[in-house]
Amino acid sequence: MALNLEKQLLFGTNTAPVVHLPQWATISSLPLNVGTIASVLYSLIYMLMEPVAGGLLAPILVAWTAYANHLTSTYGATANYWAMGLHIGSWLAQFIGHGMFEGRAPALLDNLVQAFILAPFFVWFEILFFFGYRPELKRRMDQAVQQEVLRYRSAKKGTSVNPRGASMNGVN
Repeated sequence: MALNLEKQLLFGTNTAPVVHLPQWATISSLPLNVGTIASVLYSLIYMLMEPVAGGLLAPILVAWTAYANHLTSTYGATANYWAMGLHIGSWLAQFIGHGMFEGRAPALLDNLVQAFILAPFFVWFEILFFFGYRPELKRRMDQAVQQEVLRYRSAKKGTSVNPRGASMNGVN
């Protein structure tokens, strides 16, 4: 999921449970640590944003967090070393990929909410769109992305773009 969300959830599983629940209300693989709470919050945010897509993603996030809790409790520092290496490698790949193919920095430098909340959900939508999910929404999102690309390119050239995508100075 956007190359980093799963590792961030794993890092959160290194914390002690924030709230100690009675034994009958506890799931052994999902103690109420920062990773589990973050997974539930991400799931809720995504379900509020788009109920079907968020509802499909929520069990994946919670299952990953349960697995991450297992990894950190079983392998300890080794799981963290692997996750940190993958985390750093993923960020490097994002910066290099954005620089080479888009000519700009990743969204992290523009907007933290977009980078940490919306980007993983956008990747999930791309997966769903591949399988034919809501083609009208895909068309609207593609148009919005195209508008952003045009706006970025025109800002780079020093021209302005109207909402329909045509250049305001008469040059396309």
